[in-house]
Amino acid sequence: MLLLPIATNVGGKESVVYIKGMQQSFSGDGLLVKTNIPMLLTGIVITLICFVNIFNFKRRSLQKKIIVFTIAAIIGFAFWCSIYLKQLPTGIEGASFGVGAYMPALAILFLVLAIFGINKDERLIRSAERLR
Repeated sequence: MLLLPIATNVGGKESVVYIKGMQQSFSGDGLLVKTNIPMLLTGIVITLICFVNIFNFKRRSLQKKIIVFTIAAIIGFAFWCSIYLKQLPTGIEGASFGVGAYMPALAILFLVLAIFGINKDERLIRSAERLR
């Protein structure tokens, strides 16, 4: 989501919303009109939490708690992005959504699959301990 456009609005002048801010194109060149550093930092922090959580494989209960927190953070972040999209000249109604708009849903799907994988690992370890 850091590099992909969230939404594009073609109404007089083309406006493209990224996580870093809004770009408007007057004659083919992209000019960054409005920056949004807090949203960019929040996206980077959520990404780092996901990557750090990969290395918590020895602490599965903590890993599941971090995943639940990350899902809640992604839902809040997606809501914040939708509020930011209302700043487009024609609003959300006249916008065409880019690939970046669907990334939070994809991230939540993969996090839910990760929880299923962690539960499967826990069951495998419990059954292996019974055999000892």
